[in-house]
Amino acid sequence: MTWLMVIAGAVIGAPLRYLIDRGIQTRHRTPFPWGTLAVNLIACAGLGFLTGAATVAAVPPGLQHLVGPGLCATLSTYSTFSYETVRLVETGHRVTAIANAIGSTLAGIGFALLGSLLAGAVLAR
Repeated sequence: MTWLMVIAGAVIGAPLRYLIDRGIQTRHRTPFPWGTLAVNLIACAGLGFLTGAATVAAVPPGLQHLVGPGLCATLSTYSTFSYETVRLVETGHRVTAIANAIGSTLAGIGFALLGSLLAGAVLAR
């Protein structure tokens, strides 16, 4: 049952990542990878919310597997983040690469924290 929930989440997360990334990136003409940043922040907020929810309420294991390693893990993309950061350096956009690496990391932590706090505020009633 666990692996079926992970697969079900992945079936949603992987195409959603592609659609969100392409939808955002086609609207920006800068070298900064806005689409990858967006999907990673959405996934961080989702995982933060799941973590926060699990600390204040009973979250069924199936739902945890569906949302965590299924949906959010396939929605986020560390490999694309890494590749795009290296490509920025290789194409002479070093400052943008540094901003992407530091900004994405800090924003990801912040979004995870906000997701957790939101879950606590919403579910602790």
